Amino acid sequence: MTAPELPLVSILTPVYNNAAYLAECIQSVLDQTYQNFEYIIVNNCSTDGTLEIANNYAARDERIRVHTNEKFVDVIANHNIAFNLMSPNAKYCKVVSGDDAIFPECVAKMVELFETSPSVGIVGVYQISGRAVKWQGPKYPAVVTSGLEIGRRCFLDSQIFIDGQGVLGFGTPTSLMYRADIVRSTHTFYPNPSPHSDTSACFQTLQSSSFGFVYQVLACERTHAETQTSTSLKMNRYLSATLNDLKQYGPSYLSVQELEEQIKRTLRSYHRFLAVSLFTRSQDEAFWAYHKGRLQELGYPLGRLTILKAAIAAVLEKSVNPGLVFKELWKRLLPCQAAAKQSSAIAKNLLPKCQ
Repeated sequence: MTAPELPLVSILTPVYNNAAYLAECIQSVLDQTYQNFEYIIVNNCSTDGTLEIANNYAARDERIRVHTNEKFVDVIANHNIAFNLMSPNAKYCKVVSGDDAIFPECVAKMVELFETSPSVGIVGVYQISGRAVKWQGPKYPAVVTSGLEIGRRCFLDSQIFIDGQGVLGFGTPTSLMYRADIVRSTHTFYPNPSPHSDTSACFQTLQSSSFGFVYQVLACERTHAETQTSTSLKMNRYLSATLNDLKQYGPSYLSVQELEEQIKRTLRSYHRFLAVSLFTRSQDEAFWAYHKGRLQELGYPLGRLTILKAAIAAVLEKSVNPGLVFKELWKRLLPCQAAAKQSSAIAKNLLPKCQ
């Protein structure tokens, strides 16, 4: 087939202030062996050289279209704007984040799997991230699995970490391709404002379609301090995102008993993480405001007794001298009388004074 006879792929790069990496990203798209694509770059009111770089490439290749938002929006809203700009003729849709890149055969291999497997709604590939190779498919050599099965695995399997990064899951936007009719079925394909709404979109889609996987390293995720991944690791936004997905999509993938246990396990991990953060005073007020707000939204408000129990469990696991630790813990978690003068503003905010 010649390029115009192949299915049209809409490649999207929602971007904000990625001048340092955008040229490499764009070039990786242009270097694809698969050539029947449109490329839409959505500039989210960048203040660096992002727009100039995008316009320079667009002037040289008619497949590239640059859209600049009238006002700045959050990262998920910018992705949804990009999805809504793709051509109605596109059969498949692929995001390439502005600081990532794809290898030359990426689009061709993903389209090939789609074309031979009509039930598939999402295709993934292996992705380099730092020193890790991430993501999972069906059990090799199978290339297609039930969406309900892969979703169930993502909820039940324990996370495996290399250098602090999870290597199990559906993938990132750069390592995935979507069937375009599924994306077009809603104006908000990424269905919630969480920075990990791309995972929610996978759970939503795979309730009624299959998941395909190409067993090749075809995408590369750049890791640096400004990425959403780095921010999420620092803030640990994954726990609230997991709770949200369990509540919304868990009933489609898990039994009642399994769902209840997974929610309990996630809440225990969440409370333990917050208790350790409070005890070490390693986070600022914005951190606590975020987590208190998210737990409130999800229906699990953070109370004094809950955080106290989690803190005691955490220090018992680590401490060789529980007496000293409990004394310090009491001062930090129950800021009464003289201890109140020494407690941080964060502790006062999180745990009200004793009556």
